[in-house]
Order: sequence, then structure tokens, then C-alpha cells
Amino acid sequence: MAQNATIYKVELSVSDMDRHYYETHKLTVAKHPSETDERLMVRIIAFALNAHESLEMTKGLSTDDEPDIWQKSLSGELDVWVALGLPSEKVMRQSCSKAERVVVYPYGGRTAEIWWEKMKGGAARFGNLEVVSFSEKDTGALSGMANRTMKLQVNVQDGEVMVSVGDRIVYLNPLKWKSAA
Repeated sequence: MAQNATIYKVELSVSDMDRHYYETHKLTVAKHPSETDERLMVRIIAFALNAHESLEMTKGLSTDDEPDIWQKSLSGELDVWVALGLPSEKVMRQSCSKAERVVVYPYGGRTAEIWWEKMKGGAARFGNLEVVSFSEKDTGALSGMANRTMKLQVNVQDGEVMVSVGDRIVYLNPLKWKSAA
């Protein structure tokens, strides 16, 4: 019998001084049965780092033809495509052809580094692709914050990210492996 997704209620307050974006988002996030707390938290942080009034969580792991997060224009075009993990070059190529801006957030420590070594040559040709990595230590600390109801505060300044839940704070230093042209 198939397991159902676990629902997380998240109040996400974003103060992004780098982009001058200050807003609170009330999110209902479905955690797929195969999704780890680490991936769930990376997904929420990816949402915060790309926060916009039109940004939405998608079906994610439940479907192959959607990213984890996207932003569509009023006319339905894909403005932003956000993917997590270690997509193939084919998936990145397809994503870059569908959206104006594509951001991939690989995680997993050494596995992500090996993936990037294989991918960076082919990825160089995609001018709308950005690749931003988190260290395994950072994502491990984030996974310890996962809770079915969360009030997260995410502050971004000079590329550094501070995430707080209650009295717990995690500082992230995202590594930009590739910038969009």
C-alpha cells in the first residue's frame, strides 16, 4: 500500500537584504514518503532564496516533468525553475530550454562534488543556469530543524544565510558553483 505524503505547515519569513525582498509566506509543504528531512529543508531554503510573490512549490518528487519549485509569469511562461539534487545533463538542458532562469541546488557532500566535476563542462553552455551548493554539514544541521509546524526566519546578507527556528540558528554559506550569464 502506498504511503501518503506528510504535510508540513511552514510560516517562512524572508529578509533578503541582497535582493531587497522582505515578506512572510505561509506554505503547506507535502513531504513525499521517500523525501528526507534534509531534502525538505533544502527545498524550503531554496524557496526562501528565490522568494517572490509568484513562486510556488510543485508536486516535486511526485512527477518527472516539474521542478521542485517554479515561478510562472502572468501569461503562464516559466520564469524560474528550481531543482534540487543531482539532475542529469539532459534534465538540465530540458529545464534551461523551458525556463528563463534555472537554479540547481545540489547537496550531499562529496557525492555532489563528484557530480559537479562531471557536469560543469556541459553546464557551461547554459547561460541561464545557476548552480548553488550547500555543504553536508549545513544541510545536516538544517535537517535537525524539521518539524511538522515551523516558523522559519531566513535572513540573507552578502550571500550568507541565517536560518532560525525558535532559539535554534544555522548559518549557511552557499557556494555558487556556476552563475547565470
